[in-house]
Amino acid sequence: MEADPAPSLADISGIDFALMERIAAGDHEAFRQLVERHQQAVIGTVAKMLGNASESEDIAQQVFLRIWRNAKRYRPDAKFTTYLYTITRNLVFNETRRKSRKKEISSDEREENTSQLIEANPDRQPDAELLQAELQEAVDAAIASLPEVQRMAVVLRRYEQLSYEEIATVLNLSVSAVKSLLFRARTSLREALSGYLAE
Repeated sequence: MEADPAPSLADISGIDFALMERIAAGDHEAFRQLVERHQQAVIGTVAKMLGNASESEDIAQQVFLRIWRNAKRYRPDAKFTTYLYTITRNLVFNETRRKSRKKEISSDEREENTSQLIEANPDRQPDAELLQAELQEAVDAAIASLPEVQRMAVVLRRYEQLSYEEIATVLNLSVSAVKSLLFRARTSLREALSGYLAE
């Protein structure tokens, strides 16, 4: 017996649009379904942007509350996920600015933390699992040290597999500006992770 084919992007967008129409009419069940469909992606994106898993659920909750409140004004001009990540971007950037006003972290301190993660201890022979965990930690730290717009572009491209066009819409930039952002981000990441890449 053959497996059902995976739903196309048009099918997925159609489901989201239909749910949004029901949400606009005050349908709580439709809202629950929409949250279930996208919650993990939003939480993951926020956690990678803020570097704090505990805060990510609170921000994700705010994202979905905004969707509920603005459902009547929603127009399906683009994919629903583009709309979703635009709201996520706004809330994440607001949170980043609020935190930076509260506590300014120097870029020297960040670089120090990243280089400490990357420095290899010649006496240690880590097993593959430990090395993988260490590398993931170094990658996360390197991404966290990027400027916020570059960081958002990297997270949306690498982890959420958004197209350049979708990222451009989310960040309110041109496609060429997004490509340039990603190029600069990858260059910075390569430099930050050079100790691992050499190995």
